[in-house]
Amino acid sequence: MSDDPHDFEGLAAEYALGTLEGADLDRAIALEVRDPAFAADVQRWRLDMLILDDTAMPLEPTADLWSRIDSGLPATTRLVSEPEQSAGIWHRLAFWRGLGLATSLASVLLGIGLWRTLDRPPPSPTYVAVMSGDDGQAAAVVNAYADGTVEMIPLAQISVPQGRVIEVWTLQDRAQGPVSLGQIDRARRIKLDLSKLSRPDVNHLFELTLEPTGGSPTGKPTGPVLMKGLVARGI
Repeated sequence: MSDDPHDFEGLAAEYALGTLEGADLDRAIALEVRDPAFAADVQRWRLDMLILDDTAMPLEPTADLWSRIDSGLPATTRLVSEPEQSAGIWHRLAFWRGLGLATSLASVLLGIGLWRTLDRPPPSPTYVAVMSGDDGQAAAVVNAYADGTVEMIPLAQISVPQGRVIEVWTLQDRAQGPVSLGQIDRARRIKLDLSKLSRPDVNHLFELTLEPTGGSPTGKPTGPVLMKGLVARGI
């Protein structure tokens, strides 16, 4: 997907609807974090969809709707048995009261969940590293949050030859050198474990290299650098 504003609008709408998958979903998540305009579009779409129910005209089902639905199902999955039908279960006041109460409760819980989601925006990272390749284009972003969570979100696909893996590195201390944070077989969103290191700080380095299966044989980067970037303060 390009950087055209119309594409961004469509991406925001699909993200709010929850229909995105794969690379498009990762890209939308990254944009929501680092692009205030995109995040505002997503929030607007979510609010618009929240009020759709208020604009829908109520429709009264026909009297024979339930019996037609029931008769169209296999016998093993019938909604009601013949004795229950003869007893008029669909017309029992207790049945409809129970169903109405369950439906109301579900609606309240859904409303609370949506309110919490919309009322509390996602946390912003305290530190961010945008990694780019030789072409200078942003290819992945590392977000570090105040609670200690660190995640890497790819913004582009990476071709990984057979017998190779992508290894993630960070450089915090030049005397110590690069430290491996693990390997992945493809570009995908992952959490990074820095529990044995310092938290990311300004000018710390993150980079991805192409290494043999199992990781670097020396414990330090040996393969070509796919992308790298320095940590800066978050948005």
